[in-house]
Parts: sequence; C-alpha cells; structure tokens
Amino acid sequence: MTDIGFLYADHHATTPVAPEVLDSMAPWMVFSANASSVHSFGRAARQAVEEARADVARAIGASPEEIVFTSGGTEADNLAVRGGALAAREADPRRTRVAVTKTEHPAVREAARSLVPWGFRAEELSVDADGLPLPEEAEAALGAETALLSAILANNETGVVNGGVPALAGKARSAGALSHTDAVQAVGKIPVDVRALGVDFLSLTGHKFGGPKGAGALFVRKGVRLSPQAWGGGQEKGRRAGTENVAALVGLGVAVRVATERLEVESARVSALRDRFEAGLLAAIPGLKVNGRRPGLRRLPTATSAIFPGAEAQLLLVALDLEGIAASSGSACAAGTTKPSTVLLATGLSPDEVRSTLRFSFGRTTRDEEIDRLLAVVPAIYRRAQAGAT
Repeated sequence: MTDIGFLYADHHATTPVAPEVLDSMAPWMVFSANASSVHSFGRAARQAVEEARADVARAIGASPEEIVFTSGGTEADNLAVRGGALAAREADPRRTRVAVTKTEHPAVREAARSLVPWGFRAEELSVDADGLPLPEEAEAALGAETALLSAILANNETGVVNGGVPALAGKARSAGALSHTDAVQAVGKIPVDVRALGVDFLSLTGHKFGGPKGAGALFVRKGVRLSPQAWGGGQEKGRRAGTENVAALVGLGVAVRVATERLEVESARVSALRDRFEAGLLAAIPGLKVNGRRPGLRRLPTATSAIFPGAEAQLLLVALDLEGIAASSGSACAAGTTKPSTVLLATGLSPDEVRSTLRFSFGRTTRDEEIDRLLAVVPAIYRRAQAGAT
C-alpha cells in the first residue's frame, strides 16, 4: 500500500486495515490469555472481548448478548442458515424448506444446498433486473414447511440495497419461519438497524470495513433458537465453540466503531467519487452500462459494476493489473473460476454481458486523484482491447 503507483479499487473484496485498528490489536498480538481463563490475564482478555461485543451490538442496534462472534462472514452465514434451519426443524418437524434468493453470496447459497442430504429442500427465489427478490415469489415460498428465508441486504457485486428485507422478515415471522440477511457488505457503509429490519439473524465481518480478516459476527435475535455448527468448550454461550481470537475481535470492535462514527461523512464522500467515476466512464465509452444505476434504486456508495461492451473482463483485469490497478470481475470468493457470475445472470444479463462486467469498489483510502487516474487509464485500456479485437 505504500507504492505510489498502486491503485486499489477492490474494497468489496477486502479493505485495508484502519490505523486505529492496527494500534488497538498490537498489544493483544504480543500476548493474550485465553478469555475463558479465570486468572487476571484471562479476565483482561474477557473484558476486551466483551467490549468488542458491545461495540458490534451498538453499531447495529442489538444487545450484546445477541452477538455471536465467528471467524468471518462465511461462518456467520453458514451458522445462520444451517443452525437456524436445523433448530426450526427440531422445534417443528414439518419445517424442511430453506428459501434463499438467487443473488445471495455463495456462503448462503451453498449452506442452503448443504442441507439437502439432511432432509431439507433448498429453493432459490428469482429476482428482478436489479437483483431484488420478487415479493410474490418470496411470499409463496413461506408456508408451514418453511424453516428459514434468507435475503441479502446489499449485493456484493452490484451494490444494490434490498429495501424489502423488513417486509420479507415480517412475512416470514407471520408464517412461523426464521429470517436471515447477509449484511456483510452493508455494515460500515450504510446505517444498519436489526430492529428496523426485523430479522432473526444478520451476518457481518470486519475486513469489509477496515477490520482484520478472521473476525466476524452473527446477530441472533433474543429468544431465537440456533443449532451450533461447532462443538467444543461451550464458548459464545454454547452457540459457537472455540477459543476466542482476542486480537482480531478487539480489531473488529474498533473497526465497527470507527466506521459507524464516520459513516455519514464517508458515505457522502465516497458516493461522490463513485458518481464522478461512473459519469466519466459513461461519457468516455459508448454503450457502457452501469448495473443497478437507475433513479430511485438505492445502492451502496462504494461500488460500480459496469458492462464494457464487446470486451472480455478478464483481459481488461490483466491490463489494469499491469498498470498497477486492482479491480475485479465480481465476487472475490468466485475468483479463479471461468463460470459467469450467477448473481448477474440471475438479473437477466446474457453470458456475454456478464463476461464483460468489471467491478470497481471504493472505500476509506480512495482519493480524488485515484478517480482521475482511473478515468485516464480505464477508457484507454478498453479502446486498446477493442482495437486489438478487430
């Protein structure tokens, strides 16, 4: 990150650790006792963990006892989907259906599919052209046999925010089903309030907002049953066993506190940078389309998902990398595969359009001069690619 020629535009994949977070973690990385130990060193570690828990709870409008620490967003999603569905079936054997939207992160979709050998039916709900679930289909999926419904809060590829989560959560509750939302990309970027959302489970992870990798959390609404997916010493009130990573959890707590305190100012600043970037691209490249960019549709302030007509996104990425620019062609968790994004295909884009899509994502370290550089380099690379293809 110290190389002046390096430009990082892949903040949805992960973010640079904030300086305040590094400072807070440093003492605990040298030595931290087991937070379950009763001696003074253990009690100090426990206090640090509980302060982090309070920070996370405060940031999303929850109570500290409703926060279960995990190793990150994937584990939190798995714990919610698998743990929630299994607990629901335990309480009512009829509940053997899990419904998730087609634009979910793989951590949710694959967790639902993993339940099929356990006697569940996994159903993927269709979405509209913006990636938002169709209300009538979601409502039809909620019946006496439904254990859990999961609908992502903010899409990691397009940045589109699902304002229908509270309504879906309310319908799920009326049907006796549990509700989950993957808020991994939302927390730290937009206001998130679990009471307003009305969900039973909400997933988040620190490395998406300046925290360390390996530290995440699952909100579990008070009174909701959860079947643990890791067994051992009974940590996290028996909901997730394993010795706590004190340093990482301290970093998570500081990161979410700092991100929340700066959310309003940073959201306005970053969205202005993104808007300028998109306007520049649209002016420079005829036929370019920005996914999810339409009046009235809410998006995260941090992402631009753009279709570069007639181009191969992977070739553009290589050319950008040679220029010292980091971007992506979609979810970083699907990197290394040649299959088109299932999220973008679900919105109705053709395979060719999906293969021509790049995602640029911005954050705390993004500056005006970086947008200037992107607007100078990206159209030039695209034109060279087009010229080479003719």
